Amino acid sequence: MSLADDYEPFPAVAASALRTLARGDIGDAGVAHVVTGFAELPAHPDVEPAMKILAESGTAMVCLTNGAEETTEGFLRRNGLEAYVDQIISVSEADSWKPRTRVYRYALERLRRSADEVALVAVHAFDCHGAKRAGLTVGWASRLEGHYAEVFRSADVTGTDLVDVVRGLLELPQSVRRQQRA
Repeated sequence: MSLADDYEPFPAVAASALRTLARGDIGDAGVAHVVTGFAELPAHPDVEPAMKILAESGTAMVCLTNGAEETTEGFLRRNGLEAYVDQIISVSEADSWKPRTRVYRYALERLRRSADEVALVAVHAFDCHGAKRAGLTVGWASRLEGHYAEVFRSADVTGTDLVDVVRGLLELPQSVRRQQRA
């Protein structure tokens, strides 16, 4: 979708991908069951401790999601994380998917921040790559993918989980972040 400069909401893309993976052998009820299940997913155990560290450091947190804002709000509320997050930005507002750089630039505009003031934390290397191309500092946790693909721009900080990553990001001097972009 992004390569074709097109956009469809996450539920439609997820349903279409599911039908493709099932080779068309899944009915509407089955698709609805799986897509609805996204609204019941729990947070990984490293999420709240990482958010707590950031909150205690005075770092503002924003969710930049490929999903719908309402879905992310529900996830945060269900998992008791809503107090940590200042804002949710959905890619639907930018009419594009991550990792297009325009999504990260749109988020910076919404936040009224420059790229050197913002870091992205993710478990997807593609997300880090897009944010890095937009000039952000990035931290990648390996707990999902296990290996950071060489074709992507390197993350500034890597760790096994989100706690490792946020600690590493907080240890980066501001001057080092700017030098890494030069």
